[in-house]
Amino acid sequence: MTATPAWAEHAIWWHVYPLGAVGAPIREADPCPGPRLRALLPWLDHLIGLGANGLLLGPVHASTSHGYDVVDHLRVDPRLGTDDDLDALLAACHERGIRVLMDGVFSHVGRDHPAVAAALQGGPGSPAADLLDIDWDADGGPAPRVFEGHDALVRLRHSSPAAVDLATEVMNHWLDRGIDGWRLDAAYSVPTDFWAATLPRVRERHPDAWFLGEVIHGDYPGFVTASTVDSVTQYELWKAIWSSLLDANFYELAHALGRHRQMLGTFVPQTFVGNHDVTRITTRLGAARAVLALTVLMTVAGIPSVYYGDEVGMTGLKEDRLGGDDAVRPALPAGPEGLGVDGEGAVLLDAHRALIAIRRRHPWLTTSRLDVAELTNTRLRYRSQGEDGHLEVELMLDPSPQALVRDADGSVLWRGPDGG
Repeated sequence: MTATPAWAEHAIWWHVYPLGAVGAPIREADPCPGPRLRALLPWLDHLIGLGANGLLLGPVHASTSHGYDVVDHLRVDPRLGTDDDLDALLAACHERGIRVLMDGVFSHVGRDHPAVAAALQGGPGSPAADLLDIDWDADGGPAPRVFEGHDALVRLRHSSPAAVDLATEVMNHWLDRGIDGWRLDAAYSVPTDFWAATLPRVRERHPDAWFLGEVIHGDYPGFVTASTVDSVTQYELWKAIWSSLLDANFYELAHALGRHRQMLGTFVPQTFVGNHDVTRITTRLGAARAVLALTVLMTVAGIPSVYYGDEVGMTGLKEDRLGGDDAVRPALPAGPEGLGVDGEGAVLLDAHRALIAIRRRHPWLTTSRLDVAELTNTRLRYRSQGEDGHLEVELMLDPSPQALVRDADGSVLWRGPDGG
Protein backbone atom coordinates (compact mmCIF):
# COMPACT_ATOMS: atom_id res chain seq x y z
CA MET A 1 0.00 0.00 0.00
CA THR A 2 1.17 3.55 -0.72
CA ALA A 3 2.50 5.50 2.26
CA THR A 4 -0.39 7.93 2.63
CA PRO A 5 0.37 10.83 5.02
CA ALA A 6 -1.14 9.95 8.39
CA TRP A 7 -3.35 13.05 8.46
CA ALA A 8 -4.98 12.15 5.13
CA GLU A 9 -6.39 8.89 6.50
CA HIS A 10 -8.49 10.97 8.90
CA ALA A 11 -9.66 13.48 6.30
CA ILE A 12 -13.31 13.96 5.41
CA TRP A 13 -13.53 16.56 2.69
CA TRP A 14 -16.18 19.18 1.95
CA HIS A 15 -15.76 19.72 -1.79
CA VAL A 16 -16.48 23.21 -3.14
CA TYR A 17 -16.38 24.55 -6.70
CA PRO A 18 -15.43 28.12 -5.75
CA LEU A 19 -16.33 30.05 -8.90
CA GLY A 20 -19.86 28.67 -8.71
CA ALA A 21 -20.22 28.75 -4.94
CA VAL A 22 -19.38 32.46 -4.69
CA GLY A 23 -21.48 33.45 -7.70
CA ALA A 24 -18.65 34.55 -10.00
CA PRO A 25 -19.50 34.98 -13.70
CA ILE A 26 -18.26 31.99 -15.69
CA ARG A 27 -18.52 32.92 -19.37
CA GLU A 28 -19.34 36.65 -19.14
CA ALA A 29 -17.17 39.65 -18.33
CA ASP A 30 -16.90 40.35 -14.63
CA PRO A 31 -18.41 43.78 -13.93
CA CYS A 32 -17.00 44.02 -10.40
CA PRO A 33 -14.07 41.73 -9.54
CA GLY A 34 -13.59 41.47 -5.83
CA PRO A 35 -12.69 39.34 -2.83
CA ARG A 36 -15.34 36.70 -3.51
CA LEU A 37 -13.22 33.95 -1.95
CA ARG A 38 -13.96 35.51 1.42
CA ALA A 39 -17.59 34.53 0.90
CA LEU A 40 -16.49 30.99 1.84
CA LEU A 41 -15.37 32.10 5.31
CA PRO A 42 -18.85 31.84 6.89
CA TRP A 43 -19.09 28.27 5.59
CA LEU A 44 -16.09 26.90 7.43
CA ASP A 45 -18.04 26.40 10.66
CA HIS A 46 -20.72 24.61 8.60
CA LEU A 47 -17.97 22.29 7.35
CA ILE A 48 -16.91 21.63 10.95
CA GLY A 49 -20.53 21.17 12.01
CA LEU A 50 -20.93 18.39 9.47
CA GLY A 51 -17.98 16.60 11.04
CA ALA A 52 -15.67 17.24 8.08
CA ASN A 53 -12.13 18.54 8.52
CA GLY A 54 -10.95 19.23 4.98
CA LEU A 55 -11.78 21.76 2.27
CA LEU A 56 -11.37 20.31 -1.21
CA LEU A 57 -11.15 23.55 -3.13
CA GLY A 58 -11.87 23.57 -6.85
CA PRO A 59 -9.82 25.73 -9.23
CA VAL A 60 -8.76 29.16 -7.97
CA HIS A 61 -6.03 30.00 -10.48
CA ALA A 62 -6.48 32.75 -13.05
CA SER A 63 -8.47 31.39 -15.98
CA THR A 64 -10.71 32.45 -18.83
CA SER A 65 -14.01 30.77 -17.92
CA HIS A 66 -14.66 27.67 -15.80
CA GLY A 67 -11.34 27.55 -13.97
CA TYR A 68 -9.79 24.66 -15.85
CA ASP A 69 -8.60 26.86 -18.74
CA VAL A 70 -5.73 28.30 -16.69
CA VAL A 71 -3.83 31.36 -17.90
CA ASP A 72 -1.63 31.83 -14.81
CA HIS A 73 -0.98 29.05 -12.28
CA LEU A 74 0.67 31.42 -9.82
CA ARG A 75 -2.11 34.01 -9.58
CA VAL A 76 -5.54 33.84 -7.95
CA ASP A 77 -8.39 34.31 -10.42
CA PRO A 78 -9.39 38.00 -10.25
CA ARG A 79 -13.04 36.93 -10.13
CA LEU A 80 -12.23 35.33 -6.76
CA GLY A 81 -9.89 38.00 -5.42
CA THR A 82 -6.20 38.20 -4.71
CA ASP A 83 -3.48 36.27 -2.94
CA ASP A 84 -4.48 38.12 0.23
CA ASP A 85 -8.01 36.76 -0.03
CA LEU A 86 -6.76 33.21 -0.49
CA ASP A 87 -4.35 33.68 2.41
CA ALA A 88 -7.26 34.82 4.59
CA LEU A 89 -9.19 31.67 3.67
CA LEU A 90 -6.19 29.45 4.37
CA ALA A 91 -5.56 31.15 7.71
CA ALA A 92 -9.20 30.69 8.74
CA CYS A 93 -8.98 27.02 7.78
CA HIS A 94 -5.79 26.52 9.75
CA GLU A 95 -7.32 28.18 12.82
CA ARG A 96 -10.05 25.53 12.72
CA GLY A 97 -7.78 22.59 11.97
CA ILE A 98 -9.14 22.30 8.42
CA ARG A 99 -6.83 20.84 5.79
CA VAL A 100 -6.96 22.36 2.28
CA LEU A 101 -6.61 20.52 -1.01
CA MET A 102 -6.14 22.65 -4.14
CA ASP A 103 -7.23 21.72 -7.66
CA GLY A 104 -4.21 21.59 -9.99
CA VAL A 105 -4.55 21.63 -13.76
CA PHE A 106 -1.41 20.19 -15.30
CA SER A 107 -2.98 18.31 -18.20
CA HIS A 108 -3.50 21.47 -20.24
CA VAL A 109 -3.62 25.26 -20.15
CA GLY A 110 -6.16 27.71 -21.53
CA ARG A 111 -5.93 28.87 -25.13
CA ASP A 112 -5.29 32.39 -23.77
CA HIS A 113 -2.28 31.32 -21.71
CA PRO A 114 0.62 33.58 -22.81
CA ALA A 115 2.79 30.55 -23.59
CA VAL A 116 0.45 29.55 -26.43
CA ALA A 117 0.91 32.77 -28.39
CA ALA A 118 4.61 32.82 -27.54
CA ALA A 119 5.09 29.29 -28.86
CA LEU A 120 3.23 29.91 -32.10
CA GLN A 121 5.13 33.14 -32.69
CA GLY A 122 8.52 31.83 -31.58
CA GLY A 123 8.43 28.55 -33.43
CA PRO A 124 9.65 25.04 -32.52
CA GLY A 125 12.89 26.24 -30.95
CA SER A 126 11.34 28.69 -28.51
CA PRO A 127 11.15 28.02 -24.75
CA ALA A 128 7.34 28.26 -24.84
CA ALA A 129 7.20 25.65 -27.58
CA ASP A 130 9.04 23.24 -25.32
CA LEU A 131 6.20 23.50 -22.79
CA LEU A 132 3.27 22.84 -25.13
CA ASP A 133 2.17 20.00 -27.39
CA ILE A 134 2.00 21.60 -30.82
CA ASP A 135 1.60 19.94 -34.21
CA TRP A 136 4.07 21.93 -36.24
CA ASP A 137 3.16 20.09 -39.44
CA ALA A 138 -0.62 20.48 -39.24
CA ASP A 139 -2.61 21.38 -42.33
CA GLY A 140 -2.99 25.13 -42.41
CA GLY A 141 0.01 25.74 -40.18
CA PRO A 142 1.12 24.92 -36.64
CA ALA A 143 -1.77 23.96 -34.35
CA PRO A 144 -1.81 23.19 -30.64
CA ARG A 145 -3.08 19.75 -29.71
CA VAL A 146 -6.06 20.05 -27.39
CA PHE A 147 -7.60 18.18 -24.47
CA GLU A 148 -10.41 15.78 -25.44
CA GLY A 149 -11.55 17.89 -28.37
CA HIS A 150 -11.90 21.13 -26.40
CA ASP A 151 -10.32 23.80 -28.57
CA ALA A 152 -9.89 26.14 -25.59
CA LEU A 153 -7.68 23.65 -23.70
CA VAL A 154 -4.12 23.29 -25.04
CA ARG A 155 -2.14 20.23 -23.98
CA LEU A 156 1.17 20.47 -22.18
CA ARG A 157 4.03 18.48 -23.69
CA HIS A 158 4.41 16.06 -20.81
CA SER A 159 7.60 14.49 -22.14
CA SER A 160 9.33 17.83 -21.76
CA PRO A 161 11.38 18.75 -18.66
CA ALA A 162 9.79 22.20 -18.96
CA ALA A 163 6.36 20.76 -18.16
CA VAL A 164 7.75 18.87 -15.15
CA ASP A 165 9.46 22.06 -13.98
CA LEU A 166 6.23 24.04 -14.31
CA ALA A 167 4.17 21.55 -12.32
CA THR A 168 6.87 21.28 -9.65
CA GLU A 169 7.14 25.06 -9.30
CA VAL A 170 3.37 25.55 -9.09
CA MET A 171 2.80 22.77 -6.58
CA ASN A 172 5.60 23.95 -4.32
CA HIS A 173 4.47 27.58 -4.58
CA TRP A 174 1.02 26.90 -3.14
CA LEU A 175 2.22 24.28 -0.67
CA ASP A 176 4.66 26.91 0.60
CA ARG A 177 1.68 29.23 1.08
CA GLY A 178 -0.11 26.72 3.27
CA ILE A 179 -2.19 24.22 1.32
CA ASP A 180 -1.88 20.55 2.26
CA GLY A 181 -2.06 18.75 -1.06
CA TRP A 182 -3.32 18.62 -4.61
CA ARG A 183 -6.19 17.19 -6.57
CA LEU A 184 -4.63 16.53 -9.97
CA ASP A 185 -7.25 17.32 -12.59
CA ALA A 186 -7.57 14.90 -15.51
CA ALA A 187 -4.62 12.94 -14.16
CA TYR A 188 -5.76 9.98 -16.26
CA SER A 189 -4.95 11.91 -19.45
CA VAL A 190 -1.31 12.48 -18.48
CA PRO A 191 1.42 9.82 -18.82
CA THR A 192 2.16 8.28 -15.45
CA ASP A 193 5.88 8.90 -15.88
CA PHE A 194 5.15 12.65 -15.82
CA TRP A 195 3.65 12.33 -12.34
CA ALA A 196 6.44 9.96 -11.31
CA ALA A 197 8.99 12.60 -12.35
CA THR A 198 7.14 15.49 -10.69
CA LEU A 199 5.72 14.28 -7.38
CA PRO A 200 8.97 13.01 -5.79
CA ARG A 201 10.51 16.44 -6.41
CA VAL A 202 7.58 18.10 -4.66
CA ARG A 203 7.71 15.61 -1.78
CA GLU A 204 11.38 16.46 -1.20
CA ARG A 205 10.19 19.88 -0.01
CA HIS A 206 6.76 18.87 1.28
CA PRO A 207 6.94 15.26 2.49
CA ASP A 208 3.56 15.49 4.22
CA ALA A 209 1.63 16.58 1.11
CA TRP A 210 -1.17 14.37 -0.25
CA PHE A 211 -1.79 13.87 -3.96
CA LEU A 212 -5.15 12.79 -5.39
CA GLY A 213 -5.36 11.92 -9.07
CA GLU A 214 -8.58 12.28 -11.00
CA VAL A 215 -8.94 8.89 -12.69
CA ILE A 216 -12.27 7.80 -14.15
CA HIS A 217 -11.74 4.38 -15.72
CA GLY A 218 -9.06 1.74 -15.87
CA ASP A 219 -6.55 0.08 -13.59
CA TYR A 220 -6.60 2.23 -10.46
CA PRO A 221 -3.92 0.30 -8.53
CA GLY A 222 -1.68 0.24 -11.58
CA PHE A 223 -2.07 3.97 -12.03
CA VAL A 224 -1.25 4.66 -8.38
CA THR A 225 1.86 2.49 -8.50
CA ALA A 226 3.20 3.91 -11.75
CA SER A 227 2.37 7.56 -11.06
CA THR A 228 3.24 7.65 -7.31
CA VAL A 229 0.03 9.54 -6.45
CA ASP A 230 -1.43 8.70 -3.02
CA SER A 231 -4.97 8.06 -4.18
CA VAL A 232 -7.39 8.30 -7.09
CA THR A 233 -11.06 9.17 -7.43
CA GLN A 234 -13.13 6.00 -7.04
CA TYR A 235 -15.56 6.50 -9.92
CA GLU A 236 -16.24 2.78 -10.19
CA LEU A 237 -17.74 2.69 -6.71
CA TRP A 238 -19.59 5.99 -7.28
CA LYS A 239 -21.28 4.53 -10.34
CA ALA A 240 -22.20 1.29 -8.57
CA ILE A 241 -23.70 3.09 -5.55
CA TRP A 242 -26.19 5.23 -7.43
CA SER A 243 -26.88 2.73 -10.20
CA SER A 244 -27.63 -0.15 -7.83
CA LEU A 245 -29.98 2.02 -5.79
CA LEU A 246 -31.69 3.39 -8.88
CA ASP A 247 -32.16 0.01 -10.56
CA ALA A 248 -32.76 -2.07 -7.41
CA ASN A 249 -29.72 -4.22 -8.21
CA PHE A 250 -27.48 -4.61 -5.17
CA TYR A 251 -25.50 -7.26 -7.05
CA GLU A 252 -23.82 -4.43 -8.94
CA LEU A 253 -22.83 -2.72 -5.70
CA ALA A 254 -21.62 -5.95 -4.10
CA HIS A 255 -19.38 -6.59 -7.11
CA ALA A 256 -17.92 -3.09 -6.94
CA LEU A 257 -17.35 -3.40 -3.19
CA GLY A 258 -15.37 -6.57 -3.82
CA ARG A 259 -13.13 -4.74 -6.28
CA HIS A 260 -12.90 -1.84 -3.85
CA ARG A 261 -11.59 -4.19 -1.17
CA GLN A 262 -8.90 -5.49 -3.52
CA MET A 263 -7.69 -1.95 -4.21
CA LEU A 264 -6.91 -1.48 -0.53
CA GLY A 265 -3.88 -3.72 -0.94
CA THR A 266 -2.31 -0.91 -2.98
CA PHE A 267 -3.87 2.37 -1.83
CA VAL A 268 -6.81 3.99 -0.02
CA PRO A 269 -9.28 5.27 -2.64
CA GLN A 270 -10.94 8.67 -2.49
CA THR A 271 -14.67 8.01 -2.32
CA PHE A 272 -17.68 10.20 -3.10
CA VAL A 273 -21.29 10.18 -4.24
CA GLY A 274 -21.18 13.68 -5.73
CA ASN A 275 -18.75 16.15 -7.25
CA HIS A 276 -18.60 19.13 -9.62
CA ASP A 277 -18.72 16.98 -12.77
CA VAL A 278 -21.78 14.77 -12.16
CA THR A 279 -25.53 15.02 -11.70
CA ARG A 280 -26.46 15.65 -8.06
CA ILE A 281 -27.13 12.48 -6.07
CA THR A 282 -30.56 13.69 -4.90
CA THR A 283 -31.53 14.42 -8.51
CA ARG A 284 -30.60 10.87 -9.50
CA LEU A 285 -32.13 9.05 -6.56
CA GLY A 286 -34.44 11.25 -4.54
CA ALA A 287 -33.76 12.06 -0.91
CA ALA A 288 -34.49 8.64 0.63
CA ARG A 289 -32.16 6.70 -1.63
CA ALA A 290 -29.56 9.48 -1.36
CA VAL A 291 -29.46 8.71 2.37
CA LEU A 292 -28.65 5.07 1.52
CA ALA A 293 -25.89 6.22 -0.83
CA LEU A 294 -24.43 8.30 1.99
CA THR A 295 -24.64 5.32 4.33
CA VAL A 296 -22.43 3.32 1.99
CA LEU A 297 -20.00 6.21 1.59
CA MET A 298 -19.53 6.61 5.32
CA THR A 299 -19.31 2.92 6.27
CA VAL A 300 -16.84 1.56 3.72
CA ALA A 301 -13.11 2.06 3.33
CA GLY A 302 -11.83 5.19 1.67
CA ILE A 303 -11.18 8.89 2.13
CA PRO A 304 -14.64 10.40 1.59
CA SER A 305 -15.78 13.76 0.31
CA VAL A 306 -19.17 15.49 0.43
CA TYR A 307 -19.95 17.85 -2.43
CA TYR A 308 -21.25 21.19 -1.21
CA GLY A 309 -25.03 21.27 -1.06
CA ASP A 310 -25.49 17.50 -1.21
CA GLU A 311 -25.80 17.57 2.57
CA VAL A 312 -29.08 19.50 2.24
CA GLY A 313 -30.39 17.81 -0.89
CA MET A 314 -29.46 20.38 -3.53
CA THR A 315 -30.49 19.20 -6.98
CA GLY A 316 -28.91 19.70 -10.37
CA LEU A 317 -28.75 17.85 -13.68
CA LYS A 318 -25.49 17.76 -15.62
CA GLU A 319 -26.05 18.19 -19.35
CA ASP A 320 -23.74 17.66 -22.33
CA ARG A 321 -23.77 21.24 -23.65
CA LEU A 322 -22.12 24.60 -23.12
CA GLY A 323 -23.01 25.55 -19.57
CA GLY A 324 -24.15 22.03 -18.85
CA ASP A 325 -22.27 22.01 -15.53
CA ASP A 326 -23.85 25.19 -14.19
CA ALA A 327 -26.76 23.45 -12.50
CA VAL A 328 -24.45 21.31 -10.36
CA ARG A 329 -22.18 24.27 -9.49
CA PRO A 330 -24.62 26.78 -7.96
CA ALA A 331 -24.02 29.81 -5.78
CA LEU A 332 -24.30 29.40 -2.05
CA PRO A 333 -26.28 31.88 0.08
CA ALA A 334 -24.33 34.39 2.16
CA GLY A 335 -24.12 31.90 5.03
CA PRO A 336 -25.48 28.56 6.24
CA GLU A 337 -28.47 30.28 7.83
CA GLY A 338 -29.62 31.12 4.30
CA LEU A 339 -30.07 27.46 3.34
CA GLY A 340 -33.56 27.41 4.83
CA VAL A 341 -33.30 23.69 5.51
CA ASP A 342 -36.53 21.80 6.13
CA GLY A 343 -38.31 18.64 5.04
CA GLU A 344 -36.10 16.31 3.01
CA GLY A 345 -33.20 18.73 3.27
CA ALA A 346 -33.31 18.49 7.05
CA VAL A 347 -33.42 14.70 6.86
CA LEU A 348 -30.33 14.68 4.67
CA LEU A 349 -28.49 17.15 6.87
CA ASP A 350 -29.23 15.07 9.97
CA ALA A 351 -28.09 11.94 8.14
CA HIS A 352 -24.80 13.55 7.13
CA ARG A 353 -24.07 14.69 10.66
CA ALA A 354 -24.98 11.34 12.18
CA LEU A 355 -23.13 9.15 9.69
CA ILE A 356 -20.00 11.32 9.66
CA ALA A 357 -20.05 11.17 13.46
CA ILE A 358 -20.14 7.37 13.29
CA ARG A 359 -17.15 7.45 10.97
CA ARG A 360 -15.32 9.78 13.32
CA ARG A 361 -15.93 7.39 16.22
CA HIS A 362 -14.62 4.47 14.15
CA PRO A 363 -11.51 5.86 12.39
CA TRP A 364 -10.46 2.36 11.35
CA LEU A 365 -13.21 2.52 8.71
CA THR A 366 -10.74 4.28 6.40
CA THR A 367 -8.88 1.02 5.78
CA SER A 368 -11.57 -1.47 6.82
CA ARG A 369 -12.20 -4.75 4.99
CA LEU A 370 -15.73 -5.47 3.84
CA ASP A 371 -17.53 -8.81 3.65
CA VAL A 372 -21.01 -9.26 2.19
CA ALA A 373 -23.26 -11.33 4.46
CA GLU A 374 -26.60 -11.16 2.63
CA LEU A 375 -27.45 -10.17 -0.92
CA THR A 376 -30.60 -9.90 -3.03
CA ASN A 377 -31.65 -7.34 -5.62
CA THR A 378 -33.25 -5.18 -2.94
CA ARG A 379 -31.34 -6.07 0.22
CA LEU A 380 -27.64 -5.91 1.07
CA ARG A 381 -26.03 -6.62 4.41
CA TYR A 382 -22.29 -6.26 4.91
CA ARG A 383 -19.69 -6.07 7.66
CA SER A 384 -16.94 -3.46 7.68
CA GLN A 385 -14.12 -4.90 9.77
CA GLY A 386 -11.17 -3.08 11.29
CA GLU A 387 -8.50 -3.88 13.85
CA ASP A 388 -10.56 -2.27 16.59
CA GLY A 389 -14.00 -3.61 15.79
CA HIS A 390 -16.62 -3.90 13.12
CA LEU A 391 -19.91 -2.41 11.94
CA GLU A 392 -22.89 -4.25 10.48
CA VAL A 393 -24.72 -2.35 7.74
CA GLU A 394 -28.06 -3.22 6.19
CA LEU A 395 -29.54 -1.56 3.13
CA MET A 396 -33.13 -2.28 2.07
CA LEU A 397 -35.16 -0.97 -0.86
CA ASP A 398 -38.36 -2.97 -0.29
CA PRO A 399 -40.91 -1.94 0.87
CA SER A 400 -39.17 1.45 1.22
CA PRO A 401 -35.56 2.65 1.33
CA GLN A 402 -34.03 2.03 4.76
CA ALA A 403 -30.53 1.76 6.17
CA LEU A 404 -29.38 0.39 9.48
CA VAL A 405 -25.95 0.57 11.13
CA ARG A 406 -25.12 -1.61 14.15
CA ASP A 407 -21.97 -1.83 16.22
CA ALA A 408 -20.15 -5.03 17.14
CA ASP A 409 -22.51 -5.57 20.10
CA GLY A 410 -25.56 -5.39 17.87
CA SER A 411 -26.65 -2.00 19.17
CA VAL A 412 -28.29 0.26 16.59
CA LEU A 413 -26.06 3.28 15.94
CA TRP A 414 -28.19 4.80 13.24
CA ARG A 415 -31.35 4.14 11.27
CA GLY A 416 -32.45 6.15 8.23
CA PRO A 417 -33.74 7.94 6.37
CA ASP A 418 -36.18 8.58 9.20
CA GLY A 419 -33.41 8.91 11.82
CA GLY A 420 -33.02 7.09 15.07
